[in-house]
Amino acid sequence: MRLFPLITAILVCVALYAVVLQRDALLGLAYGMTGDSPPVAADTNASRRPAPIVEADAASAEPVHVVAMRSQAREVPDGVLVRGQSQAAREVTVMSETTGAVLSEPLRKGAFVEAGQVLCELDPGSRGATLSEAEARLAEARARVPEAEARLPETEARIAEAQARLEEARLNQNAASRLSERGFSSETSLANAQAALRAAEAGVTATSTGRETVRAGIESARAGVQAAEAAVERARLDIEKLTIEAPFAGLLESDTAEIGTLLQPGSPCADIVQLDPMKLVGFLPEAQVDRVEPGAPARARLASGGTAEGQVTFLSRSADELTRTFRVEVTVPNGDLAIRDGQTAEIVIETPPTIAHLVPASAMTLDDQGRLGVRIVEDDRAGFAEVTLVRDTVEGVLLAGLPEQVEIITVGQEYVTDGVPVRVSFAQDAQ
Repeated sequence: MRLFPLITAILVCVALYAVVLQRDALLGLAYGMTGDSPPVAADTNASRRPAPIVEADAASAEPVHVVAMRSQAREVPDGVLVRGQSQAAREVTVMSETTGAVLSEPLRKGAFVEAGQVLCELDPGSRGATLSEAEARLAEARARVPEAEARLPETEARIAEAQARLEEARLNQNAASRLSERGFSSETSLANAQAALRAAEAGVTATSTGRETVRAGIESARAGVQAAEAAVERARLDIEKLTIEAPFAGLLESDTAEIGTLLQPGSPCADIVQLDPMKLVGFLPEAQVDRVEPGAPARARLASGGTAEGQVTFLSRSADELTRTFRVEVTVPNGDLAIRDGQTAEIVIETPPTIAHLVPASAMTLDDQGRLGVRIVEDDRAGFAEVTLVRDTVEGVLLAGLPEQVEIITVGQEYVTDGVPVRVSFAQDAQ
């Protein structure tokens, strides 16, 4: 019962396949059986095919009428655009160098402080007594120096006396020795003379040692004076550290330490920033770093709309390891403190001028290789000159890479190629 529907479905599928997918073969088989020729289908795409391009001989072609302009090269101020941000010239956290409780009233953040103005004053405690004690010890040490020096002349006199006795003993010993050799003196007299000589030598040695002891005492007294002076200076410096002053003029970025706060060495008293002058910091790519020199004029436009002018004061000699860019700093005056720390800025740094031509933007075209350039007139024939776009202006575009004087086609440049003869009508010469 199910066999016939299955056969019918198969036959229907075969018929649909022949009619839809094998239509041309089916029609050919039908016309072959009848002996007629199949009709030729019209080419519906014939009208869409492009007409064959016939290249014209440039030498024999008729001149193409174009409009051109005579352009003279000019020096154009040039610059490098850098995006960066403002940065305070100096920023420091003033810290305590000693221990003490704050006695002064705090200054509030945002206040302007002058260099040397007191920010925090600490309780001196017993430092005054320490200074007095050190000064007393200094006076005592200074008094010991004359006393030690007074012993030196006495010691020198003893040395002179001992040396005179030594000389006398030597003379007596020589005389006794000669008399003994001739038999005019006894051995006892010679022995006494030699003993007296040794005693005199011992006396000179003892007095010399005493002199060195006196000199050592003088040096010790002088060293005591220096140590006492150092103790006095240390006590004075410790007292001076009780007054914490502003190292430079600037704005407080935080309140100074509150009264009664116990500060330890290294405890912050206040944060100060110097905003005049202000630094503008940017980063130059490798391709432009050689165009910038320290001292070059620079202008900046802030994100808030403000402007500033200054000059390059720093150009890094080493590149950043990650970005391969070079840090550049521009210092600008900021007497009114209008520029804040951390503002975004566009910085234009002036570079040596560029020789360029000012032409309409419509005069630019592309050659077959996709190079940007302009069509020029050379010996009444069209030519192509590759250019470099310096920048765009309201009056036109500035192009570099052209001769000093050149005739540039401004109208009709898209209808000529290299070597095509042209009939030129000149517009008003470029100024």
